[in-house]
Amino acid sequence: MSDLAIALHWQRAEPVLHIGKFSSEHTVQYNSSYDVQVDAAPDWGGNPSSTNPEQALASALSSCHMMTFLALCAKAGWPVASYHDYAEAHLGKNAKGQMSVTRIDLNPVVRFDTGFSVEDAQLSEMQDRAHRYCFIANTLADSVEINIR
Repeated sequence: MSDLAIALHWQRAEPVLHIGKFSSEHTVQYNSSYDVQVDAAPDWGGNPSSTNPEQALASALSSCHMMTFLALCAKAGWPVASYHDYAEAHLGKNAKGQMSVTRIDLNPVVRFDTGFSVEDAQLSEMQDRAHRYCFIANTLADSVEINIR
């Protein structure tokens, strides 16, 4: 398997690094060409217009789940016309009392070509299979909830 990497760039803007008095804004670069501005979540003093690591985690899970779902649908001959998701990362304390992303909810909406339909139970099973085979979901273990709409 290949190693997949990003480059992270941060430069102190303040004269001295003091607790609570420095910017954590930084850039994450993908594939040596695409830059994303990242900061802490707004609740932790970050810039609300920047992406935060918790959103990036939800994005990674949502993207991986969708790509796995589409691959399974293609194999099954299901003509998916569109796929939309609203993914939400929930922050809280884990069993050790540490702050963490305690749960990520996925809310996929799938549309098929005109004339094609599946039963709700079939769609649910396909979403469950996508969850089981998704690399990111397997990394996160039990903190994912899928709400099919």
